[in-house]
Amino acid sequence: MQLEQLLKSLELRNHAPTDQWDPPYCGEIPLHIDEKGDWFYQNSRIKRQQLVKLFASVLVQENGDFFLITPAERVKISVADAPFIVTEWKSVTAPESPVIQVTTNIGSQYPLSEDYPLLIKNAVPYVQLDHGLQAKVHRNVYYQWVEAATIDPESDEVVLKSGTSRFILGQI
Repeated sequence: MQLEQLLKSLELRNHAPTDQWDPPYCGEIPLHIDEKGDWFYQNSRIKRQQLVKLFASVLVQENGDFFLITPAERVKISVADAPFIVTEWKSVTAPESPVIQVTTNIGSQYPLSEDYPLLIKNAVPYVQLDHGLQAKVHRNVYYQWVEAATIDPESDEVVLKSGTSRFILGQI
């Protein structure tokens, strides 16, 4: 199996075709995603995971704002940091080298790659997802990655490899 095919097969997500819809803006609703990736409606935590997944399937970020988009309406919501958290990861065997597959707090899976790169913002790691969204990397995952990473002796960079991609976690 070619690396491109493997990367596509590692993607597991369920997002509606929001890019094909152009509904009217209907204002802001009291839906909030906190810094831990928990969803709240009118300050009450939404505990039903299926409902969170439904909302996540129509969530997009545009120009720094977050919206839920359906064929009938576009509503703005608030997000404290990133709407999702990378809570798990595993190394998947690939032809060139192992690929890191990340799993978010809602069960979506992505291969760490050029399409879904690791970003470091203010010393905090994130994975760039589709629709302008990001997932913050949980501290436990980050520490596991640091342990699995290698150090480039020329630059003293802590490097994490996934397939043919190379991501810098930090510097020594």
